[in-house]
Amino acid sequence: MYLNYWQLASKPFEPCAVDGTFFPCESHEAALLKLRYAVENRRGAVLLAGPAGVGKTMLVRRFCDDLDETYSPQVHLVFPQMSSRDLLAYLAEQLGAPAADPPRFTVEESVRRLETLLNKNGGDGQHAVVVIDEAHLLEDCGALETLRLLLNFEFEGSPALTLVLVGQMSLISAVGRLTSLEERIAVKSLVRSFTADETGDYVRHRLRVAGATRDIFTPDAIEALHYLGHGTARQINRLGDLALLVGYADSRPRLTAQEIEAVSEELIAISAD
Repeated sequence: MYLNYWQLASKPFEPCAVDGTFFPCESHEAALLKLRYAVENRRGAVLLAGPAGVGKTMLVRRFCDDLDETYSPQVHLVFPQMSSRDLLAYLAEQLGAPAADPPRFTVEESVRRLETLLNKNGGDGQHAVVVIDEAHLLEDCGALETLRLLLNFEFEGSPALTLVLVGQMSLISAVGRLTSLEERIAVKSLVRSFTADETGDYVRHRLRVAGATRDIFTPDAIEALHYLGHGTARQINRLGDLALLVGYADSRPRLTAQEIEAVSEELIAISAD
């Protein structure tokens, strides 16, 4: 709706990073380095934690996309709240384990299928990667212990897969309460919110990729985006997108802190109703 007005080729603040919109801040770069180290060295488990909205899911998707074919099969589970039985059956299916035999989808049957798959996978020179998103929710359904047991699968003395646990900050304490799993975590990484400078770089990067040829947000608008968005990409995207819409509707030549504050107040007011 507002693209022609702002002379943009695409919407700059879409929630998914595609076509070069991914912006790795310092903590993202550090997390990517640790993830690559763990997977390429075939470590058993990695923990990636951070506040909601800082781009953890986007980061691991980017990481998995960049892995070569040696690191397969890959599974990215985004809805982990299921029983241990269902979790094992899901992973066996998604990893491409051999077809199930009756009685289907028992714990024993899923474990046997996973073991068969991982042994063959290792024999073929490949290494499986299992990403569990929202992993802080696993403690309530008792699945963290189930995932720990997956780390017992080995091929020639090394873990047969790398388990990447991704979640909010409570994931750190949840794993800490399960000592047997905590001891198997080879790498831990925190993804933090943007600094003020990173927010400015992020906004300019997104606009540039979207085709902007001029400054649309004034410096005080970017400061407001950082402050009201708490330095998280998700909230900055939401505020920035709506501000572009409001600026178009009001025929603003540029967006200032006033527009950002008005959009933020409106969102808060609607949420409170």
